[in-house]
Parts: sequence; structure tokens; C-alpha cells
Amino acid sequence: MKKILCLLTLSFLLGALVSCRRDPNTVMIYTSSEDFRNEHFQRRLNEEFPQYNIIINYMTTGSLAAKLLAEGTATDADIIGELESGYLEGLLNILADLSYFDTSMFLDEFVPRHRRYLPFALLTGSIVINERFLAERNLPMPSSYQDLLRPEYRGILSMPNPRSSGTGFFFLRNIVNVMGEDAAFDYFDRFAENVLQFTSSGSGPVNALIQGEVGIALGMTMHAVNTINSRGMPLTILHFEEGSPYTTYGTAIIRGKETRQAVRDVFEFWATTLSREDKELFVPGQIFMDQVNTIPNYPQNIKPADMRGMDNLEEKERLLAKWRH
Repeated sequence: MKKILCLLTLSFLLGALVSCRRDPNTVMIYTSSEDFRNEHFQRRLNEEFPQYNIIINYMTTGSLAAKLLAEGTATDADIIGELESGYLEGLLNILADLSYFDTSMFLDEFVPRHRRYLPFALLTGSIVINERFLAERNLPMPSSYQDLLRPEYRGILSMPNPRSSGTGFFFLRNIVNVMGEDAAFDYFDRFAENVLQFTSSGSGPVNALIQGEVGIALGMTMHAVNTINSRGMPLTILHFEEGSPYTTYGTAIIRGKETRQAVRDVFEFWATTLSREDKELFVPGQIFMDQVNTIPNYPQNIKPADMRGMDNLEEKERLLAKWRH
């Protein structure tokens, strides 16, 4: 037994040594950004920094937050490419101080005073409809959240799971704010009867629309628009009376990793140039002072939903503990 323990200890120490001696030109980015955005990011990073080995790892919002919370500064990640701001607020002790970074390009309301992360994206949600799917089944178009409880919609709805997806949570947060907590959870118990699947990622519901599995999705506006523009798929984007739910996402460096030149180079490019390209191509929510975007088919002048308490991590965890689906 003593020999086994010694061998295990030696193995652990060797693994730690290898980790510490990782190639300084390798930069690991953990992000909750969608695949089509990550493909663009990876291509541009490879073009800009051929001298570095840059790896982008995708995880769902909830999984990424849990992994970073468990691993702390010992994580393999150098950069958090994109994570919901509410979760970042709970990780401040493992994030590098970015006070050196010039934030004058950003709108003031999105720059946290502690400067442990920078704004990266403002994401909004929509009700996305495959009208052909509904027409083939002689089903009406919904015009309210209450309509989504109609029995004829059973098995044709999809929504991200709030436990794993920031998109799912902002729909939950908005309904709680509008209806009140008890009524909101009663609503989602009835809503769940019509749901084919609560997906693990925010892009899951629109993917289910694309695959013809469902006809109505609570999903990300930018994913629906990208599907329309890149695939020519005739989806309809709706916003009910409550408005469009939304949340902010940030980008950060893991504390201790900011001393490496490769990490600083990649992060600066990511937080400025790539962030601007992301707004021009995919997510036009304004976070930059001089930002003007005209993405085809992107809804304009949308009423923002009531998102009070969105960045309160303690409140978020309390609500998620009540989620039963």
C-alpha cells in the first residue's frame, strides 16, 4: 500500500511538473461561444498569430462555470473567451486584474468597476418559429407565452435548460420578473408538458428547428438570424409583449496567466479586434462606443425585457435550485 501511495504521489507531482512546463507559446481558451463563432475566432487567431498554438475549447455556460469554480487558478485555461457576466462575478478571485487595459472603447455601463473581466457580448433571446412545420400540422402561430401552453403544441417546443445555459436562464429570469416567482415556476411546469427537450446549450433549440424536430424554439436571436442568412432557412423571429430577454457576457484572463506574452497578445486581439468582428458578423448588441452594425434580417428596435437581478449570482443559484426539468 505504501508503494502504491508513493507511486500515485510521484505520478501527481510529475503531472503537475509537466503542466507547469507547458509550452509558453500554447494558449488555451475556454468559451461558451457557439460553434460557428468559434470557427471564425479560430481561423482569425491562426492568421494573426502563426507563432502561437491557440486552442479553443467549447463548453456550455453552466459546465464552464462549474469547471472553473472547481479548478481555480490551476485550470488549463489561460483565457475565458466568453462566459455570462453573472458567473464571472462568482469567479473574481481567480481572474487577473485588467486595470491596465484601455476600456475607453466600451460603453461605461458594461465595464465592471473591479476590472476583472471585460465586456464581450450582449446576447438577446427570441421566440423562433418554423412556419412550414406549423402549417404542415395545421397549427396556429403563437402570439403570447400563454399560447405556448396550448395542448396542440405538445412535443413541438424546445428551450435551453437554465441549469446549463445562460440563454435558458434569461428566459426564466424574465418570466419570474413578469409573473412573480411562484406563478413563473407553475408556468414552466405546464410549459414543460409541451417541450420535446430542454437542451444543454443555448443553440440547441434552433438546431432542433433546423433538423425539423420541433416547430417553436425559445433561443438566441443571433443563432436564428445566422441560420436565415447562412442557410436561407425561412424562420420567423417573434417577440411577445414581455420583450426580448438578454444578458451580457464577458472575457477574462485566469490569474497568474497574464504574465505570459502569448496570453496577453491573444487576449488583446480577442477583446478588441475579434470582439468587433463578432458584432459585425454575429452578435450586434452594442457594447462599443462607436458600434454600428447592420446584419441582414436582424430584428430592429426590440423592446428589452425586464431583466432585474440577472447578474445576482446568489439569486441565480437560488432560482436554479428550484428548477425541476
